[in-house]
Amino acid sequence: MEEKNLEFLKKALGQKCACYVLISCQEPNKDGKMEVALNYEGDEDLASYLLESAQQVFIKKKEESLEA
Repeated sequence: MEEKNLEFLKKALGQKCACYVLISCQEPNKDGKMEVALNYEGDEDLASYLLESAQQVFIKKKEESLEA
């Protein structure tokens, strides 16, 4: 991701943002592979916590959709 896009994101998040994690990917190539990028700013332990918490949200949503 271009540095100016990350600067835009930081500005949009505002001064009170303690940490952010941004995961992005490109379109898959003809072999089905895609490049994944992870950017974060803030405390590394807090970024890790954000990722783990987000993963739990997706796991819960998947479980709920299987129960329906």
